[in-house]
Amino acid sequence: MTEEIRLQVKDISKTFGITKALQHVSFNINKGEVHALIGENGSGKSTLTNMLTGIYSMESGTFVLDGEEIHPKNQVDANNMGISIIVQELGTLSGLTVAENIFLGHEDRFITMGIRNTVKMNAEANRLLKAYGFDNIQAHKMVDEYNFEDRKLIEIVKATYFHPKIVVIDETTTALSQEGREELYKHMNRIREEGNTVIFISHDLPEILDKSDTITILRDGVYIDTVKSKDVSEEDLKRLMVGREVTGKYYRADYGEKVSDEVVLSVRNVSVPGLIHDVSFDLHKGEILGFGGLSESGMHEVGKAIFGASYDRSGSVTLADGTEIVSIPQAIKHSIAYTSKDRDNESIVINQAIRDNIALPSLDKLTRWTKLPFINWRAIKEFAAKYAKEMSVKMQGTEQFVSELSGGNKQKVVLARWIGKDSDIVVLDSPTRGIDIKVKQDIYQLMDRMRKNGKSIIMISEELMELIGMCDRIIIMKEGTVSGEIPRSRELNEHSLIDMMV
Repeated sequence: MTEEIRLQVKDISKTFGITKALQHVSFNINKGEVHALIGENGSGKSTLTNMLTGIYSMESGTFVLDGEEIHPKNQVDANNMGISIIVQELGTLSGLTVAENIFLGHEDRFITMGIRNTVKMNAEANRLLKAYGFDNIQAHKMVDEYNFEDRKLIEIVKATYFHPKIVVIDETTTALSQEGREELYKHMNRIREEGNTVIFISHDLPEILDKSDTITILRDGVYIDTVKSKDVSEEDLKRLMVGREVTGKYYRADYGEKVSDEVVLSVRNVSVPGLIHDVSFDLHKGEILGFGGLSESGMHEVGKAIFGASYDRSGSVTLADGTEIVSIPQAIKHSIAYTSKDRDNESIVINQAIRDNIALPSLDKLTRWTKLPFINWRAIKEFAAKYAKEMSVKMQGTEQFVSELSGGNKQKVVLARWIGKDSDIVVLDSPTRGIDIKVKQDIYQLMDRMRKNGKSIIMISEELMELIGMCDRIIIMKEGTVSGEIPRSRELNEHSLIDMMV
């Protein structure tokens, strides 16, 4: 079968200040294929697709779609050219209904004589949601009523209902449970079978090899190679991404180590209406305690409940000294850290400097006290620079806004702030989401060092292999309650966990 070019990427360059995000990148993407785009954090993947979809302005070079040069000015303009995107973070707008989000920029199809027919819009949105199998989502409801995963499912409908020529899927699978991923894969296959194209960005290399036809590799903003998925291995891709062999430890190698009997946190009969019910467990000193489950299992709410961030929580979260945690300020004061799965909205201040984000939880120790508090800006700058460097954040400097960073580098900033805080209890919800293979390894090794230094970690993850590879115990959640608990062992595999999840 002859391959037919859908998109030509020609000599694309883009800079942000002194950072060369893309340098003269050129390659072709064909019709009827899933074309993966891979590289380490900051390699230029999202920058390229954000230019293609009108999120970023063009700087130099051209995109040629079906033989015609295009210059999308914004996302609606790109949609009208037949290009859509499902972004890594939330791409729905708060304050609008589900239907308004789905048809954003295309409301004119429901307007007659200047009046919008909301009933007709909702009916069409509900028809689409039902056709996609998302019956639990109602078009007339405010999008804010739905959780992170459901909002990603709404984005799938928004990005694909009009059968675009190209759909960009930017790290979306990391935000979804296995159920959600299977739904997304189904629609990727449909797009391909219709003769259209998926540009698929993911750091999950087995997923890339399994779901894509062709793979293009970028490194530090430079085009490296385009290969057929069937012709390469995971090790080949790692070498192309990093420029060398990735060696050394990945997951923990120890088994049979006794965890301390010392309990640092006791959770008793914690419930949040409609989300979790009667959850109880202890966290030990120097332990990595994992939480796994399907998307609606309640595991993400457990993390919020521990950090004092849940509304209408009942039950108790108590430290070893008897202190009961009931609020976020109290949790931070008593050395508890938390990173949310919803990074941009709950873990960082997106439109503030890297410096401010890293220093924020540690301002108490970076403030001089005389009669009045005096912020020591020099100490803040040095503090932020130290921990940004420790997490290898790719940046122009700590004055750069977090909003300008790639998804993986944003996650590094989140982790840097809590490493700097030196918290004794760290709750990590989806800590490696959107992180490349090398940085994942760094994070796992960091967690191992923290554990050995007596820190206690709760790791919430939909990635079963990282739970198995890193945790001393794994608690499985199902329908808001604890379904079972499994200790660390060499024999443990994904099937053991899945049996308790479904």
